[in-house]
Amino acid sequence: MPKGMTVKTVRGKLPPPRALAQIFLRTRFLLAIFMVGLVIMLWRSLSGPAANLQKFYCFGPAKSPLEISANEHNSWHAHQRTPILFNHHEPLVVDTQTIQNDDLNSIKSTPEAWKNKERVLILTPLRDASYYLAKYFDLVSQLTYPHDLIDLAFLISDTKDDTKAALVQELQRIQKGVKPFRSVKIVEKDFGLSESQDVEVRHSFAFQGPRRKAMGRARNYLLYSALKADHSWVYWRDVDIVDSPERILEDFMSHNRDVIVPNIWFHRYRDGHDIEVDYNSWQESEKGLALAAKLPKDTVLAEGYKEYDTGRNCMARMGDWRLDKDEEIELDGIGGVSILVKADVHRSGINFPAYAFENQAETEGFAKMAKRAGYEVIGLPNYVVWHIDTEEKPGNA
Repeated sequence: MPKGMTVKTVRGKLPPPRALAQIFLRTRFLLAIFMVGLVIMLWRSLSGPAANLQKFYCFGPAKSPLEISANEHNSWHAHQRTPILFNHHEPLVVDTQTIQNDDLNSIKSTPEAWKNKERVLILTPLRDASYYLAKYFDLVSQLTYPHDLIDLAFLISDTKDDTKAALVQELQRIQKGVKPFRSVKIVEKDFGLSESQDVEVRHSFAFQGPRRKAMGRARNYLLYSALKADHSWVYWRDVDIVDSPERILEDFMSHNRDVIVPNIWFHRYRDGHDIEVDYNSWQESEKGLALAAKLPKDTVLAEGYKEYDTGRNCMARMGDWRLDKDEEIELDGIGGVSILVKADVHRSGINFPAYAFENQAETEGFAKMAKRAGYEVIGLPNYVVWHIDTEEKPGNA
């Protein structure tokens, strides 16, 4: 308290309480107090949300979403990842029959095909073949490979006899028997061949080029009409075989080769020996290569004819059916009487050229093409399949 001042003097200088009451109770004063309080309340209510807005500030560029770049968008959303739950057991159901899926990764060709239930396609081209069909089906029905894993397919072309009727009759007999095959397909396609099927004409040198090219087309039409995604093996079998082992498929498969053929002989004797027949299975020679190099590229070399001296080593002149049947040799050309092929060889584009491929066509051209692609072409000189004697019976394509 200042010097000389007392409580009485200070109280004496203050306005009387009634005057103070009049001042504080004035309307203007109360209104001022109300406005100051309202301002304070509003300030406090706004300061809280502002702090919260600062706390949850949305990171990102100050741009419209339509203006930001891909990198800015990724940076903006890098801190927030929407969780995704996968149900790996829920299948994707395809409810339309127009979509088909073939998984060729599961199709294998193995040495124990019969145990692995691998499917086999047996293909046989036919032309004027009614004479041979009964014997053909007698032999095929005796195959020990499970018949429910075998599909049969036939191509009938340029036929003048009753081949189709005879074929259907034999198929009905087989398919109604105790061991029917999985399925049978008949394909018809003519190629304009009008030459006689007599042995003299069919095996004449002049007819070999056109005949081999036509046969190549026939085999390709049959192959592409019948081969399905689930086939592991393709077995080409001519209609005029008269004797062959019942386990021929299992025997061939056990070698696990890309292409394999047996030796083909006649059941006719000369000097106490069976006569060889299939000169289409051979090993190439330097003489043969030199001859081919001199020929026009569209000329088809026909093996076994004096007009072309190739010097090739023909498998038909080798082997003995009494020796080891599993002995193998490499071949450069093969005949078409009996061929087992891994289906993927055909799927890879190795077919029967209906033109001169390295001066060969049909099965010999097929062997050349397979070798060029790096596949094995193997012959079994001591494994004999017996062909009909072409000098005693009419021929067949």
